[in-house]
Order: sequence, then structure tokens, then C-alpha cells
Amino acid sequence: MTRLAIFDCDGTLVDSQANICRAVEEALTEARIAVPSRDRIRRIVGLSLVEAMQALLPDASDVDHRHLAQAYKDKFFAMRTSGALADEPLFDGIDTIVEQLVGDGWMLGVATGKSDRGLDHILTAHGLKHHFVTLQTADRHPSKPHPSMIAAAIAEAGADPARTVMIGDTSFDILMAVNAGVRAVGVGWGYHPAAELVAAGAHGVALAVADLPHHLEAR
Repeated sequence: MTRLAIFDCDGTLVDSQANICRAVEEALTEARIAVPSRDRIRRIVGLSLVEAMQALLPDASDVDHRHLAQAYKDKFFAMRTSGALADEPLFDGIDTIVEQLVGDGWMLGVATGKSDRGLDHILTAHGLKHHFVTLQTADRHPSKPHPSMIAAAIAEAGADPARTVMIGDTSFDILMAVNAGVRAVGVGWGYHPAAELVAAGAHGVALAVADLPHHLEAR
């Protein structure tokens, strides 16, 4: 059966931290809440929005978390429509690796805390959408590390869990893979340190983009 490699998006395929941090900062400022450091904001990248606000502001109420999640969406949409979004570049060499994996017979998917609209925008802008056979987002699933996105990706691709690997830059990605019973490979160019990815259960961590295929083959 064909192998399936599922990528996270933010921090794995693209470097989107500037826009994420700015939207969080603007949402909190508008709500008159003290803005945390960007290091703290980067820690919540990968979670769905309500869960991200819960992690960032654990003492706030559920209602506040939901209001702030909507405020983040509004700020991000306003940035996009006004042309104020910073570039969200692919990490150097990612496009080459995606094409190499497809050429080597891998099916590819994405599992991300982004919305359908946000993911479509990124993949279309970078000309990569046609390489992915399954796209799973926060619009249709519980937040990572719940295994729902991986389970849906496997079902949609007709893949075998034993031949599926999750690729991500945060402990949320790794724990999602552990919960789904699939292999996990971390990447060292994103938002959580390599040691944390290993502690969460990663079978290996690619420190450079060019090293990723080797880690996918390793058992």
C-alpha cells in the first residue's frame, strides 16, 4: 500500500509566525489584555484558535477565549484584505522535497490548525496544492493533539496507519501522531525545540529540510 506523509503547515511548510503574532497582538490589544512576548505566542502555533487562546490566557473565561479567537480571525482577515499580511514564505527547499517525495511514490497530506480558507490560500499561492491528496483543517476537527485529522487523512487517502508518518514542528503535531498510532518525524526549523519533539515521541527530528526524506525512510 502507498505510503502517506502528512505535513503540518505553519512552522513546517511555511514560516508564518510574523502574521500569527501580529494578529494575536492586535486582538489582545483591542481587548485591553496585556500582550505576551512573541516567544510565548509562538508556543501556541499549531493549536486551533480557541485552544490557542486557552493556552495563552489560562485564567480567562471560556467566553473570553471564544471572543478572542473570533477577534484573531477578524484581524487576520482584515490584514489579508488590506494587503497588510507579511509574506508567508516556504522554508527553503520545501518545494523541492515535496516534489521529491511525490516522485518517490509518497501520497501527501496536510493536517493543520489553519482554516480551509487559510490553507487553500497558502498552498495555492505557492503552487503546491495539486501535490496533496488530503487536506485536514481546524474547520472540521478538534484541535491537535486529538488524532481526528490524522484518522481522516488516512481514510481519505486509503492509506495504512503502519505506513503513515506525521511531520511537524511542534509537540502538538507529535502527540497527535502518537494518539493516532502513526510514526512522527519532527522538524528543527519551526517553533518548538528538537528536544521537546523527541520528548513528545518523535521517532526522529530533521534539522535541515534536505534531511527530511532520510528520516521518513528510517524505522
